[in-house]
Amino acid sequence: MCEVCANVVILRAVTHFSTELASQPAVWRQAQTLSERLRALLPADGTRVGILGCGTSLYVAQAVACHRERQGAGETDAFPGSELPAGRAWDAVIAISRSGTTTEIIDAVRGLPSGTDVLGIVGESGSPLGELLSAELELPFADERSVVQTRFATTVLTLLLGAYGWDVEASAQRAERHLGESLPEWAGEIQQFVFLGRGVGAALANEAALKFREILATWSEGYATMEYRHGPISAINERSLVWILDDQEPSIDEQIRATGARLIRGEGDPLAELVRIHRFAEGLVRLRGINPDQPPHISRSVVLAGDR
Repeated sequence: MCEVCANVVILRAVTHFSTELASQPAVWRQAQTLSERLRALLPADGTRVGILGCGTSLYVAQAVACHRERQGAGETDAFPGSELPAGRAWDAVIAISRSGTTTEIIDAVRGLPSGTDVLGIVGESGSPLGELLSAELELPFADERSVVQTRFATTVLTLLLGAYGWDVEASAQRAERHLGESLPEWAGEIQQFVFLGRGVGAALANEAALKFREILATWSEGYATMEYRHGPISAINERSLVWILDDQEPSIDEQIRATGARLIRGEGDPLAELVRIHRFAEGLVRLRGINPDQPPHISRSVVLAGDR
């Protein structure tokens, strides 16, 4: 099949990515039926907690760690599985892994001090990670067939953020509205995508940038909003889009517009705004004729072999 014809097929096909991102609000609501079970498994307020993840799950971990601390529930760290600090004393650990097979997460849990309570949040039970856990929460209804994570990650977010006071239903309603949006006419002109936020928004800005790199192989960056003026703003121009996931620090808006870049600013809910970004990415996927379910050079889970 010629390349042009193949692109037409991709454009018309319903991808797992499209189906899964559109299902997010409904799956979030389904997940809330597990909220009481989750609260019984979570570390007590006031304890020191580490949250582990890789890739998208790392940014979920960062968002939850930020929110837990801001809600006064206790000191909370977020680390990639490969970068745990030696000797860090946590009362409990939460390990996030869609597949339960990610080598770095398994190695990290194995390396924790003996007796450390570890709660794992996974897509399905029966994984290698499950054998190492003190407790496990499975989310099979949120699992995905696409390599690229959308609904599993945001469902974990809703459960953990909701356990610390986040209004999940309000976010679901906002996300549903965003799913009805169309791609702006100017979107095809953009060559550089920048995502900004503060707190939870900063973590999700990194995740948004990762999504664009994964499925669109495009120039995308994520920063804490206040850091953006410390150098990176010099790299944008009229072919750039800066997307701020929350309503904080409006003083930066005019500085961004002065560069010629386009600006989208969220309304204060970075979780719902992430779904809006997913929807924007879906539009670009269709515009560019990309198959988002199988991005080049990445797999659903990173499983390593041999000495590292």
